Parts: sequence; structure tokens; C-alpha cells
Amino acid sequence: MTEQYDILIVGGGNAGISLAAKLQRDGAGRIAVADGQQLHRYRPMLNYAAGGQADMAAFERPMRAVIPDGVEWIPDYVVAVDAEERTAVTFTGLTVGFRHLVLCPGLTPWWGAIDGLREAYGAGWAASAHVPEYVDSARALLAGVAAGDRVVANVPAEPSSCGGTVLKALFLACAAWERAGILADVDVHLVTPYARILDRQTIDDALADAAAGYGIHVHTGAEVSAVDHEARGVVLSTGEQIADVAAAYVTPVVHAPEFITEAGLEDGGAAGLVAVDPETMRHRLYPHVWALGDAAALDTRPSGGALRRQVTVLAQNIQAADAGKPLQEYDGYTVIPVMVTRDELVLDEHVRDGSEDRSIPGVDVTKPRRSTAAFDRFGQPRIYWQRLLKGKV
Repeated sequence: MTEQYDILIVGGGNAGISLAAKLQRDGAGRIAVADGQQLHRYRPMLNYAAGGQADMAAFERPMRAVIPDGVEWIPDYVVAVDAEERTAVTFTGLTVGFRHLVLCPGLTPWWGAIDGLREAYGAGWAASAHVPEYVDSARALLAGVAAGDRVVANVPAEPSSCGGTVLKALFLACAAWERAGILADVDVHLVTPYARILDRQTIDDALADAAAGYGIHVHTGAEVSAVDHEARGVVLSTGEQIADVAAAYVTPVVHAPEFITEAGLEDGGAAGLVAVDPETMRHRLYPHVWALGDAAALDTRPSGGALRRQVTVLAQNIQAADAGKPLQEYDGYTVIPVMVTRDELVLDEHVRDGSEDRSIPGVDVTKPRRSTAAFDRFGQPRIYWQRLLKGKV
């Protein structure tokens, strides 16, 4: 017998749990979250952990503990969807019916896109906290850098979530090497697909100043295209090769789970994102299918901070659709927080057209500030656990 829900949410990360909590508080009907992960992580802390400023275990909870009261948890992965029949099938063969389907399964590494990278991860000389199961490896990798070593880090191309925040780990590591007195003898390279470090004029000057201060060689307009595991080399899309690499903080290319493409819900791009209207987050072909978060084609830089506005708009739109009312529009708000020193952070906030959208009036958060860093490091996690995941923001 097929279990039926008013709203089935695929994915139990920030997007899925926050939306479920909001919809439950609004009395939107019978709601289920399907996710086979047993652990829920506060993902913004991953790069702090890699940079040596946090113990990731303190920012993890059992999935069961974060499922909102009144919402059902299906502890399994969705592997197939039939949008016309309004059913989903899980890995263990459970069939689930729905009136509305919300897709927010996140993105997964596409290891084949960078030849040799997975082998380098396995050998321990490459890692990234953006692959959560490698956060401890990433921390050990950066902490183990010694004088005379060469280090390569990359800003992953979109749709990688919070791609710019890899700079948190890199700059924190540089600050640690500086305190240890070895920074001048570490050859650090940063590879970015943008014309400047992040192509955000609000913070690029501060990022460039930080990179210059740490002596980082910045390779703009380039991506990591291959890793020569045997020779410990990194090959860039420009043809340049960086040899004798001791540590590669390289984040793999990512893509959406394959079931999205198999269900005919993808946008046609290489990453297979869900083809939604970026303003309403409603699927372009199936009005009862919605998506938010990293796996949705929302035409903005994906980030955890973007989800607050996405959740608010999508929760309203699902209920508006049921009531036959006009839908609200998501303006593409997103945020990029980067630690530039051990205790200073810069913050970029913008909407889909690239214009700024500052959430704190009267405070220029694009300048390095200790107060902004303290809030990102200590205040935001409390808001996340106590308010965001409970549908109160």
C-alpha cells in the first residue's frame, strides 16, 4: 500500500528541515521528509573545522533529533520519481505518494569530472571540507603543511554550494602558518574560475588584499581540470601545470542526484539541476513539483544563507497554489561570508541581478570586521539550531 502525503520533501538538510518546520507551523497538511542520512550537519562550520577553528562533531545532530514535531521522517533515499503519477520510490523499494513534491536533495561529487582527484583523496594529499566525509582529512591536510611545501586550493565553479567559502579554510590555514613562522616558506596557489577572486566588487578588494598579504599566487579564469596522482601535480583548464604539490585543497565538481534527470525534471545543464522558475521555485512542467537549495536552478549563487528567503517564499507558494492565489517571488538573495584573518570576516549579500541587499542597515559588512566574524562563528549556529530548523525565521 502506498503511503500518501500532502507534501513530500526529498532531502533533510537545511532546506528540507527548515521548510518542513515552516509548513508544519503553518498547518499545511501531512508532511514527510525523505533522507537516508542518519546525521544532520551545520554545514557552514565545515570550513572552520578544516581551518582548525572548530570541532565538527559539536555541530552535528542525529537526523531524528532535527525532524520537526508532527513531520514524519522516511529514513531512506529517494531513487526514482514519477511526477505524473505523483509517486516516489526509495532505495529499499518503498513507494510514497504526494500532492506536492519538494526537491532539495543537495549535490553530490562528480568525481569523473577531474581525472585523478578521487585517487588523490584516497592517498591523503587532497581533500576538501565541501565533501563532508573528508572534513577530518582536510583539517589534517592543512595542519600538516610544513616549510617548503606547495599548496593548491580552488574556488569550485557553480553550482557548487557556497563555493567562495573555501577561502575560509585557506585563509585560516595561512594565518596558522603565519603564526607558526612558516608562511613565507609555503608556496600557496589559489585557482578561481572568475576574473577576480570571486567576481564580487563588494569584497574582492578585501579578498585580494588578504591573498597578497599571505603571498598567495592567484590563478584567475581557471579551473582544476586534472590531478596527476603519481606525480603530485595539478593541471589547470588554461593548460598550466602546478608540480610537486604537497597539499591540494581541491573541491570536486558536483551534480544533482541522477534520479532528477531520469524523472525528466532536470534543466538540461551538465549538473542536472531541477528545472524550476527561479522566482517561484515551481517546476516549469509540473505545477505540483517544487525545488529549492543547491539542486534547484535558481539563477543565483547557491548558499546556505540564501535558504532563509527561499524557505519563506516557497512555504507561501505551496499554500497559495492550493488556494488558487498569486505566487510570491524569490529575488535570488544569497550571501558569501569569508574569513580573511583569524578573527575578521567580510560578507557579500546580493540578489539575482547582482545588486547589493544588505540585511544589517548602517553596518558595512563588506569590510573586515571582528564583530561579523564572531556572529558568523558563534551567533549563526544558535540561530540555526534554535530558530531556523524550527521554522521560526
